Amino acid sequence: MNMEQIERISQMECNLSRASQAVMRLSAALDDYVEAQDAIRQLSEYYGSDEWKQDYADDDGGLLPKDLKRGVLSEDAVWNLLSDCGELNARLKDIADNNNEDV
Repeated sequence: MNMEQIERISQMECNLSRASQAVMRLSAALDDYVEAQDAIRQLSEYYGSDEWKQDYADDDGGLLPKDLKRGVLSEDAVWNLLSDCGELNARLKDIADNNNEDV
């Protein structure tokens, strides 16, 4: 047994622990993301629809309750979310494509 071997094994043990934790966190986050796909699809369909335009106009006209959460009626919130989803999907595709090249 030499010090180089012990250092190598210790370093690989740290790598294993770090990678295992990252994989578990990412797996849980991907599970959440997959479960949110229906909500994302509904938001995508709603944003810019006639219903959204009517809801936006009613909000602008003061016809909705003042205490109603209305982030969905902002012009940026849904757009930003959908853009973020598109970027995330592209990243996931790139990762999958790069990993398939290594196999």
